[in-house]
Amino acid sequence: MFNKEIYINRRKRLRAHLGEGVVILLSNNEAPMNYPSNTYRYRQDSSFNYFFGLQLPGLVGVIDLDEGKDMLFGDDYTIDDIIWMGNQPTITELGEMCGISHVQNIDAFTAYMENACAKVRKIHFLPPYRADSQLLLSKLTNMSVYDVNANASVELIKAVIALRNCKQPEEITEIDAVCNTGVKMHLAAIHHCKAGKIERELAGMIEGIALSEGNGISFPVILSQNGETLHNNNHEQILENGRLLLVDAGAESVSGYSSDYTRTFPVSGKFTTKQREIYEIVLKANMDSIAMAKPGLRYFDVHLNATTVIADGLTKLGLMKGNPVDAAKEGAHALFMPHGLGHMLGLDVHDMEGLGENYVGYDEQTKRSTIFGHASLRCGRELQPGFVVTVEPGIYFIPQLIDQWEKEKKFTNYINYNKVREYIGFGGIRIEDDILITQNGCRVLGKALPKTVADIENLMKQ
Repeated sequence: MFNKEIYINRRKRLRAHLGEGVVILLSNNEAPMNYPSNTYRYRQDSSFNYFFGLQLPGLVGVIDLDEGKDMLFGDDYTIDDIIWMGNQPTITELGEMCGISHVQNIDAFTAYMENACAKVRKIHFLPPYRADSQLLLSKLTNMSVYDVNANASVELIKAVIALRNCKQPEEITEIDAVCNTGVKMHLAAIHHCKAGKIERELAGMIEGIALSEGNGISFPVILSQNGETLHNNNHEQILENGRLLLVDAGAESVSGYSSDYTRTFPVSGKFTTKQREIYEIVLKANMDSIAMAKPGLRYFDVHLNATTVIADGLTKLGLMKGNPVDAAKEGAHALFMPHGLGHMLGLDVHDMEGLGENYVGYDEQTKRSTIFGHASLRCGRELQPGFVVTVEPGIYFIPQLIDQWEKEKKFTNYINYNKVREYIGFGGIRIEDDILITQNGCRVLGKALPKTVADIENLMKQ
């Protein structure tokens, strides 16, 4: 948790973006795995965390725009709670930690909301992504549960995004540190990769590193020899020489900030000629994108350049043909890279995605493309200093997608399907780094994580 002045200032800045009414920010409740008292690891709502910093359930934060005061509602722990949990701070102490003097119990919050609704005050809330929060907001606002998300405050959504999109120095320090944990995770996977092991041995090991240094993983570990499946969480295969292992994993800090890296490497420790050729194309797309990213440039343009690099490289190998620039613009590259170049990163690994991807990654000047592949870009807007984004180009050989496109005779002027079929079973390659947009360009966050062919092969020799 940061100094309370940071949370006071964040709430003050939020007020400056809004007009009248009441802002309601709910903490997450505990989520049971299989019975009420056996819960998943607790994860606080990111926006509640951003404005209040408290990592506990059962709390409600209120920013009263009309009266100009912040309030915290929650109940003190009982002796029964303390027996099981140890000594806990009181609601008054929690308020002091985040700079709030107006603290009351949860029953008082219900009465406060009844009064606000009776006076027909404007109620601002963010779209809930958990059913219990949705039900509570339905009850508090006398609104059908089915209408809650549609009535989330767009004004509040845009204000929160405006603040959270540009990371402050204290946040960058946190992200740098959690990126270092991500680097350790990937180095461990590279060092311990060996034929005969089961994928879950590596997946469990790197998740343990994340737990030992923070809150654990920032998303379920993607670790698979079937790298052509973009989000493959199955870890049951035995590692085999000759195959590639794709590892997409990140850590979450105690304060809630995320990292997100991907590396792809040969199980044998040595790339084959075919693997190296495809890898070098992806690496060039990754490195060119990092060199290109800067304030004032749309991330869509960085994405488009990366897809052009991929189309150009595949054309030189004979898998594609024609003009690579036109092929990328028209979406022919998406047979090999059906996703976007990257996304915002912060308190969420896909930062603020729950508030609406188009609000976060796009704006009035930059609208989402409707072309397959380009449409999957989560962040296309103009970059600003303080943005933290991922750079994750890839090339994949997805048999079902190849079959479908060939059957439909899609982009036959750009794709050499006979040559592409020689790569069925290849898998996929993705290389991902996290970057901070600076005043003049960008920098890669965290310690350097090797990614050249020579560096990876040397690491695996060790």
